[in-house]
Amino acid sequence: MANTKLVWKRGMQFDAYTDGLDQPIPIEAEEKFGGIGYGYQPKPLMLVSLAGCTALDVASLMKKMRIDEEVTDFTVDVDAHMTEEHPKYYDKVHVIYNFTGKNLNREKLTKCVTLSESRYCGVYKMFRSFAEVTYEINFKEI
Repeated sequence: MANTKLVWKRGMQFDAYTDGLDQPIPIEAEEKFGGIGYGYQPKPLMLVSLAGCTALDVASLMKKMRIDEEVTDFTVDVDAHMTEEHPKYYDKVHVIYNFTGKNLNREKLTKCVTLSESRYCGVYKMFRSFAEVTYEINFKEI
C-alpha cells in the first residue's frame, strides 16, 4: 500500500509527504486561486508522473538490452490538452521520446518505448482510463 500525506502550510499551500521521500513536495493552487509561487500544481505533477514512469522503464530496458552506452541524450516531453468544462482534466496526452546518439539501434529503442507504454508503465495505464494517449519517437544521430 502506498501512502501520501498533505500538510496545510498556509492559504492554498500544502506540503506533500510520500513513501521514500525525506523532503516534502510543495503543492499549491494556481495563482488565480491563491497560489503565490510556493510549489507545484497537482495536475502538471500528473504529467511529471507519466514522463517519469515511462522514462525510468525505458532507461532500465536500454540497460538490459545493452544499448544505453550508444544513447548520449534521452528526454521525454509530454504535451496535454485540458478540457474547458469543470471538472477540468487532461483528455488528450501526447508523449514524445527523444533519443540522441551515435549508431542508435532504432529497433531496440522503439521496443523499449513500446514495452513501457503497453506493458510496464502503470501511469500510462491510469492515463488511458480517462484520456486519449499517443506517443512518438524521435532519433537524432550525432
